[in-house]
Amino acid sequence: MPRLHWEDFTPGQIAECGSRLITRAEIIAFAAEYDPQPMHLDEAAARHSCCILMRMLSDDFIGHASFMGAPGVEEVNWLAPIRPGERIKARATVLETRASRSRPDVGFVKFRFELVNATDQPVMTLIVSPMFGRRASDREGEEPKAASER
Repeated sequence: MPRLHWEDFTPGQIAECGSRLITRAEIIAFAAEYDPQPMHLDEAAARHSCCILMRMLSDDFIGHASFMGAPGVEEVNWLAPIRPGERIKARATVLETRASRSRPDVGFVKFRFELVNATDQPVMTLIVSPMFGRRASDREGEEPKAASER
């Protein structure tokens, strides 16, 4: 049963989403499987960080929510390489919320997701507006409130 629904997100809200130690073996294994080139820290190989971010968010955040996917990614920036032995953490900042105009049971939450290193410097940012289920209106006897009404 999801714990988080669209109504639980407000602009400016920040959530920490766990941490992960990145190993040399993990970087090499990923590159060998998906980017078999001699260099493994260029921009193409750094896309591995999107997969790490999605795993961390799935484990510690959206896996506990009424997450319903996203229509696409608005922006991705790789700001610095992730080095072997670095501990990174994921952070989610709510930028805005809006109810779906066509589906009353769905709302969109625009996030800036970040992978940050041990010095709290972002190494990757991703802006996306995933869909979340809204709470059933019959639980409270009224329609769920829009984000601007909360």
